[in-house]
This record gives sequence, C-alpha cells and structure tokens, in this order.
Amino acid sequence: METATSSVIFITEAALAKLSATAQAESVNLEETFLRISVVPGGCSGLTYDLGWDTQASDPDTRLERGPFTVVIDPRSAVYLTGTTLDFSDGLEGKGFHFNNPQAVRNCACGESFGL
Repeated sequence: METATSSVIFITEAALAKLSATAQAESVNLEETFLRISVVPGGCSGLTYDLGWDTQASDPDTRLERGPFTVVIDPRSAVYLTGTTLDFSDGLEGKGFHFNNPQAVRNCACGESFGL
C-alpha cells in the first residue's frame, strides 16, 4: 500500500535487479518477507544505513511497493530517508548498494555512514 510518504525512498532498476537476484539466491519468499530499510546509530559520521529482510512490520511503519518488494521503514528512519535513492553499482568505484541522501551534510570517506 502506498502512503502519503511514498517519496521516502526511490530504488533504481540496478538496485531492484540486485535485490531480486539476492532474494532468489537466498530463497526469500517475497509474499511473506519485507525489505526493511532503516537508519541506525553508527559509523564515523554518526548514522548508518541498514538493509535486510524482515517478516515483521508494525502499524507505524511506512510500507511502500517497489518492484516486487514491499519495503518497510520505521517512522524515525523515514525522516532521515526522505528523498533518498538506493542504487547498486558493481563498478571500480565501489561495488555494492549506495544510498544517495540529499539530507546528508556529512559523509564518511568509506561511504558507509552520514550525518545531518
């Protein structure tokens, strides 16, 4: 179900393709499992992103449909993630998932954490 906060996060086609391949490789049942995206304390800039599978969602979680995935985001993380794009790259400048967050005013050199 889309909510008024459906612009919380955008997921590129490259990221959706990698997430789909990962879900298939890990035998994740997408009818029962959510993709949870959150922001947690950590990293050298103060906050870091967390991306993983979850089978539990609560009422205050934002639920978004992105490709074959139901994405769930807790209310605190949604504030930090508004306008963010999740991408995937396998190029020389860094393989993996990358969050492009327009709210971040500080990013660490490794790209794993950010600050507001």
